[in-house]
Amino acid sequence: MATEKEMPIFTRTFDFLTWLLPVTNRFPRAQRFTITARLLDAALDLRERLEEANHRFGKERVERLQRADEALDKVRVYLRLAARWEWLTAGQYQHAAQMVAEIGRLLGGWRKVTSL
Repeated sequence: MATEKEMPIFTRTFDFLTWLLPVTNRFPRAQRFTITARLLDAALDLRERLEEANHRFGKERVERLQRADEALDKVRVYLRLAARWEWLTAGQYQHAAQMVAEIGRLLGGWRKVTSL
């Protein structure tokens, strides 16, 4: 349950989505319904699983955090592909990788305290 001050993971995922959505608009039009859609779906799934986890306790929270971690892994894969295919500049990929790494650390910390 969110306190008056939002948990940092929610701020970071919101910032990531805010950055990602306009960037993917520059991806090749032919890929909009495949890789681009999967990347955006994974990023949005990540955020949704975090929101769901925040409203649950015990095993249900642990399960939602696991699903969020799985979505984050998908985001990483699709970002690497976008960088490999040069849809992202080196600077964009570095920025995205830093944001995703921070989200991963925050998620890992939440999972650790939840499973105790």
